[in-house]
Amino acid sequence: MRGSGIVLGAQTREAGERSLLTAMEWSCVMTPSSAAADKQRDIVTESFAFPLPRGITPPVATANTEVSCVWPAGARLGESPTWDAEEGVLYWVDIDGRRIYRYGPDDDVREVFEVDRRVGAIALRRRDGFVVAAERDVAFWRPGAGFDVIATPEINPDTRLNDGKCDPHGRFWFGSMHEPQRDAVGSLYRLSPGGEVAVADTQYCVANGPAFSPDGSTAYHTDSRRGVIYAFDCQLDGELCRRRTFVRIDPAQGVPDGMTVDAEGGLWVAHFGGARVTRFTTDGRVDRIIALPVSNVTSACFGGDDLSTLFITTASTGLDAAQREQPPLAGGLFAVSLDIRGLPSPRYAG
Repeated sequence: MRGSGIVLGAQTREAGERSLLTAMEWSCVMTPSSAAADKQRDIVTESFAFPLPRGITPPVATANTEVSCVWPAGARLGESPTWDAEEGVLYWVDIDGRRIYRYGPDDDVREVFEVDRRVGAIALRRRDGFVVAAERDVAFWRPGAGFDVIATPEINPDTRLNDGKCDPHGRFWFGSMHEPQRDAVGSLYRLSPGGEVAVADTQYCVANGPAFSPDGSTAYHTDSRRGVIYAFDCQLDGELCRRRTFVRIDPAQGVPDGMTVDAEGGLWVAHFGGARVTRFTTDGRVDRIIALPVSNVTSACFGGDDLSTLFITTASTGLDAAQREQPPLAGGLFAVSLDIRGLPSPRYAG
C-alpha cells in the first residue's frame, strides 16, 4: 500500500507488567504528507504516551504489527469504512462532522464531501452510488448530489440511525440508537432489494455492527451500551432466529463498536475507548489484538488490491482539549497489512 502516513509500532509487554501501566507508550515514525514534503523531507521520530479512559486496561498487541495513520483527518466520529474494489478507494464517514470521505491508497487521493445531515452508515449499491442511513432516514446518495430518501423507519425524535452494512444477498442492514444512550428503544432493520423495510430485532440502546459470515448464514450485531455482541442464524429470506451471546466485552477493554468479517470467518471488532481491534474466531475465542495509538476505535474494513489491508476508523469525540493533544491522531484513518484476507464489501441490490 503506497501513500504517505504515520507508521506506529506497538511495544508488547509481559502480562505481569500490564497492571502497573497507566498509559500506553508508543514509538512512532512520522512520514510527512506530500503537502509538507517540500518543507520537511526527513523522517521524524518521536515518542509519546497518552492516558486511556479510567478503568481501561492498555491493550497488548499479539503480533509485531505496523499500524499506519494514512489520513490524520481529525474526524469527530469516524465510522462505516467501505471498500470500493472497482474504484480502488475507501469511503468512510464522520457522523458528527457531517462529512463523507474518499481515500485512494495507491495515489493518496483524499476527497471530502460535506453533507447536510449525520450519516451513520454508507454502503455501495450495485447500481450507481450508495445507500446510506442518515438521521432517521434511509436514502440513496451519490458524490456531489443530494439525498434521495426512500424510507423513514425511525420516528422517535430521541433516536437516530447508526451503523449498517450489506449482507452477501444484497440486503442493507442498519441499526438505530437512543441519542441520550439510556433507553433500549433502538432496533435492527433490514432493507430488501425491493425497498421494503422490516424490523429484524429490537431493544437496543446503541446498535452497532452488523457483520455477516462469508456465506451469510450467521449475522452478528452489537448492543454497545450492554457490551454484548450477538450472533443469529440468518435464513435465506433474511429472517433472524436463535439469537445468542457470541461474546461479552470486558468493560476494561472498552466498548464493542463496528466490526467486519474476514474470508476465514473471523470477526474483527473495534473497541471504542479501548484502543484496539480484536479478532475473534468463529467460536468466540480471542485470536489476535491490534493495538492503536488512539483510544476511540470505531470500525474496520478490509481493502486494498488483495483485500489484506485492514482499514480502521477512529473518533476524537468525547475527548477534551488536553486529551485530543495527547493522542494527536484521534479521528484519523489507520491501516495495517495482514496475513489474512477479507471479503469484498457487498453491494445493495436495489
